[in-house]
Amino acid sequence: MFMHNKRLMYTVRVSETNPALATLMLEQFGGPQGELAAAMRYFTQGLADEDVGRRDLLMDIATEELSHLEVIGSIVAMLNRGAKGRLAEAAEEEADLYASMTQGGESHTMSILYGGGTALVNSAGVPWTAAYIDSIGDPTCDLRSNIAAEARAKIVYERLINVTDDPGIKDALSFLMTREVAHQKAFEKALYAIPANFPPGKLPGRPEFADVYYNMSQGEGDAEGPWNTGDQWTAVSDREQQTAVDGGDGHADVALAKNEQKAVDAFMTRTMSDPEANPLTGADLGAGPGAGSTTPLPF
Repeated sequence: MFMHNKRLMYTVRVSETNPALATLMLEQFGGPQGELAAAMRYFTQGLADEDVGRRDLLMDIATEELSHLEVIGSIVAMLNRGAKGRLAEAAEEEADLYASMTQGGESHTMSILYGGGTALVNSAGVPWTAAYIDSIGDPTCDLRSNIAAEARAKIVYERLINVTDDPGIKDALSFLMTREVAHQKAFEKALYAIPANFPPGKLPGRPEFADVYYNMSQGEGDAEGPWNTGDQWTAVSDREQQTAVDGGDGHADVALAKNEQKAVDAFMTRTMSDPEANPLTGADLGAGPGAGSTTPLPF
């Protein structure tokens, strides 16, 4: 059960309206790293988590993310408030009104379509989607995903802080950014409170492949580090040893029933190419400047 408190979690003070800045702020309202995505990610994870402690953690943070959604949404609404009134009351000449509505980003879309309201879209006007929620139902996977999500959200907040000189907005954004840090720490603690948290899942990795590093991208820029050298790793750079690592012939094969093999053979025969043919094609007949080499016409 949710209950709404009319007081925001953090006070919003906006010095002046700015629809273009409001557009950028939408990234943390309806974007993939935004507060709604975070709230829905943790809320759905919490519903399914069998651990009482983690469920409580996820529900706490999911609910807090909804409060952050209200804060960032209020910033967007305040930045749009003047434009909303001017548009609704036609308070300016047509040319001036048009200029103010189209000053940047999707500000015109928010003004015309949403009347200056806070839309569930990102800064490019793309509607929010549940596809942003990348939970997979395993706590060791989901907690790592949550840690990464909080890290990405912090970076977006940093970038938003850098594009405004409004002290009130900077203050609110710095609070939201800092809460991403706190959440990341909480998720890290929850992850490492699971004694065997790596690798994810139940099945063990196959030992003959678990400690192998395949140097697949070779040439200038090859580098060594703790990710591919040391006692933990066996590095494989030989191209021959990078193929058919199972010891087989490296080809794909399937056992077919007799009727399936007969059908496949018939299909292969019917669609077989003739390597000796050099047919005249439509591209040859219609070739013009820039077509490159073509088959000569027979006349």
